Amino acid sequence: MSDVLEQLAQVLEERKQAEPDSSYVAKLYAKGLDAILKKIGEEATETVMAAKDGVPEKIICETADLWFHTMVLLAQQGLGPNDVLQELERRFGLSGLEEKASRDK
Repeated sequence: MSDVLEQLAQVLEERKQAEPDSSYVAKLYAKGLDAILKKIGEEATETVMAAKDGVPEKIICETADLWFHTMVLLAQQGLGPNDVLQELERRFGLSGLEEKASRDK
C-alpha cells in the first residue's frame, strides 16, 4: 500500500522541476503555499460533506483528493509520506489521550 504513496511522492518531486503549464501539480507549486493550503481546505470540506451524505464512493473519492493535496503540501515542504508513516508508527500503541498529553508539554 505504501508503494503507491512512494510512487506518488516521486511524481510530486518530479513536478517541482516542471513548467507550471505542464501539469496541475506544477501549477500548484508555482502558485505557492497559500494556493496549496487553500486546496487542502477545500478538499477537507468536501470530505466532510461527502461523509455527511453517507455515500461510500463519494467519501473515498474526496478522501483521495484530500490525501493527494496533503501529499503535494508535504512535497512542497521537503517532506514525504514516510515522515507521516513514521509518526503514525511512533504513536501506534499509545492511547490518544497519552499522545495528546505528550504534545501539550
